[in-house]
Amino acid sequence: MSVDGTEPGPSPRTVLTASAGRAFGAIPPTALVLLGIVSVQLGSAVAKQLFGAVGSFGTVSLRLFFAAVVLLLFWRPSLRMGRRTWAVVVCYGVTLGLMNLCFYLALARIPLGVAVTTEFLGPLVVALAGSRRWLDALWALLAAGGVVLLMEGRGDLNLAGFLFALAAGTCWGLYILVGAALGRHTAEGGGLALGMAVAALVAVPFGVADSGTALVQPWVLIAGLGVALLSSVIPYSLDLEALRKVPPRVFGILMSLEPAMAALIGLVVLQESLRWSQWLAVLCVVAASAGATRGTREDG
Repeated sequence: MSVDGTEPGPSPRTVLTASAGRAFGAIPPTALVLLGIVSVQLGSAVAKQLFGAVGSFGTVSLRLFFAAVVLLLFWRPSLRMGRRTWAVVVCYGVTLGLMNLCFYLALARIPLGVAVTTEFLGPLVVALAGSRRWLDALWALLAAGGVVLLMEGRGDLNLAGFLFALAAGTCWGLYILVGAALGRHTAEGGGLALGMAVAALVAVPFGVADSGTALVQPWVLIAGLGVALLSSVIPYSLDLEALRKVPPRVFGILMSLEPAMAALIGLVVLQESLRWSQWLAVLCVVAASAGATRGTREDG
């Protein structure tokens, strides 16, 4: 109760969350996941258009800065946490920051579809790690075949970009593991908001050093906000709502479509055409990820 004895009204955040929940509730969970995937890849396409003005470091710093601001304003997390919880938040944020820096460095050098397909190997390794099923060995071989196809005739594929994408995939695998710990140590979206702030602290110095005052041009700031919304805020919200309605296994299978969607958006938005072998590589990784995810068992 409030100090005057009346019941307090709902907070703006509660009202906004309820309104968003009702809006999302009318959309099938499969569509939510697909919309999230499209949003992320459109955000990457918009980000690539910014590279000419502020570079990859400047673009990723804008994305993480604005995403942190939006999430902090929305969740308003408490800073009163134990040392262990803070350690998890910092690890999560550093991993998130490095993952984005590496991915955007890759994106500046290789096509969007190739970058996302290569990066997707990180979650796939996590999904296959520790498995003793013979079928998972087949999925691993299929993914390895995809990598070979990506590198076929690599004279026109920037090796540094490919290695940056691999580094981003490694960070993505770590991000999944640290993200699970973050979920155990924090409630709602407070941990995500603080972790995003840490990621921004990691990336922004690189962006400022590389781009300087170019970052504060009005159109650059607006584009950076758009990238943050498309690549972070909107897809995270859609994924959270979808996970309330479908099992994680089904969610993982749907997420396996991300490399293919990246290749399509790269083709349509950025006019980045892939060779037939690279399209086949994308399909190999999609199939391997979907197969590995479908094979998981949710034991009680």
